[in-house]
Amino acid sequence: MIWGFSIPIHTAKFIILFKNYAFCKIITKFSNIKSFKMNTSAKISIKYGLITAILLIVYFLVLKLIGWHNNPWLRLFNGFIMAFGIYTVIKQYKLVSGNTFTYINGFKTGVVTGFLATFVFALFMSIYMFHLDVEFKDTLLREWFKDYDQGGGILIFIILIEGLSSTAILSLTFMQIFKNSKNLSENK
Repeated sequence: MIWGFSIPIHTAKFIILFKNYAFCKIITKFSNIKSFKMNTSAKISIKYGLITAILLIVYFLVLKLIGWHNNPWLRLFNGFIMAFGIYTVIKQYKLVSGNTFTYINGFKTGVVTGFLATFVFALFMSIYMFHLDVEFKDTLLREWFKDYDQGGGILIFIILIEGLSSTAILSLTFMQIFKNSKNLSENK
């Protein structure tokens, strides 16, 4: 009896052999690095998304060392770090893609970069607030939400909303700079 069904043993052997063959074929296909080509936009987005996330994390840790991490106004600099990352990735993607650069692909590259950076930074902040420095979370909740009985999840939600919305706005803004113009004299 296999998987709750009564199957003849020779059929069961065939199923297992077929599953193993199919699995081996899939593994062989993806283990050959040359056969797996990642989209240039995705490669650049992942690279710059992780760089941007690392810059955000380093900035937060520097603020922590100085003792200014409780000041919410210093989070505005996160926007400048995100802007730098998105501007750089769209510029790099335009250089790499050359004549095949399109508005939608440039926008997509900026959005993927910003979303990746936001999610990695939010993951870091979740680990930091809930496991490494719980007092930081409690301090922020007392200062920001004195009249509300909110949990720490609201802080992660705020980080995600700020990051995702700034990513969309910055990507649209920078694509106005990098888009190919309809005026032939302005294309560079």
